[in-house]
Amino acid sequence: MFKLLVLGATGFLGSSVCEKLVERAGAADGRIRVATRHVARARHLQLLPIVEVAPGDVHDDASLDWLLRDTDAVVNLVGILHGSEAEFDRVHARLPERLAAACRRVGVRRDSHVSALGATADAPSRYLRSKARGEAALRAAGLDLTILRPSVIFGARDRFLNLFATLQAILPVLPLAGAGARFQPVWVEDVGRAVARCLDDRSTIGLTIECVGPRVYTLRELVELAGRWSGSRRRVLPLPEWLGRLQAMAMEFLPGRTLMSRDNVDSMRVASVASGKLPGLERLGIEPTPLESVAPGYLGHVGGERRLEAWRARARRG
Repeated sequence: MFKLLVLGATGFLGSSVCEKLVERAGAADGRIRVATRHVARARHLQLLPIVEVAPGDVHDDASLDWLLRDTDAVVNLVGILHGSEAEFDRVHARLPERLAAACRRVGVRRDSHVSALGATADAPSRYLRSKARGEAALRAAGLDLTILRPSVIFGARDRFLNLFATLQAILPVLPLAGAGARFQPVWVEDVGRAVARCLDDRSTIGLTIECVGPRVYTLRELVELAGRWSGSRRRVLPLPEWLGRLQAMAMEFLPGRTLMSRDNVDSMRVASVASGKLPGLERLGIEPTPLESVAPGYLGHVGGERRLEAWRARARRG
């Protein structure tokens, strides 16, 4: 019997991770506890066998202790893409510190932690620096730790390719900051499978695994592919860095969900590609899935106005 706690399970990656953990369990007796402050957002996860939705604030020490009770391992998927220095620090650095301390108090040793490619202490963005601080806090705690660093993650509910497809459905020309930035997109199902397999393979303890797809693209190439596969291809207008930052600053002040921030532009100064110095998905027996074999199916399924309505609904939920 195995008992897991998953933090951040209600997000895009979390749903896939929970499905893969349930598949991993098979007919075995076990429990996957999903922590959330908003139980309604975990409604779809309650349909999965052996999933237990537990209300709780992961930023509260007493709540973390309660969530970790009677647990063998914890998976941390919590992350944000936009925020202030304090918000990034709270989510990406302080939460791992709190989690490590709670694991010591409760006696949980196994931890699988999802970070990001390019996370270093001297990275150019607040996002990447905060991710690096979180990794460092967990390593210092002496847990049985495996860190996974994905590139940008794609899948039917992603906020990356779907965003650029939506923008091309409504704009005659798409001005693009960071057009030359490089990414190695990885399928959400492959990352979910990687998280589950790490928990089965104790030889991954102490490793940092880079989760990437088989091919490197520039941001401009990805945007053009999103437009072509969705049937809404528009001319892409690359912006110089200073103008891209100005555009991102303007977007930060728009009502609703932030689409692009200056910190995102800073993050793109670091190539989100495999270093070649760390193990990849192949270490876990996973053959990375090509973008071209998945993305055209979900980008081409919803077009034009329906895509825009879906994005509006998603923004309201956020």
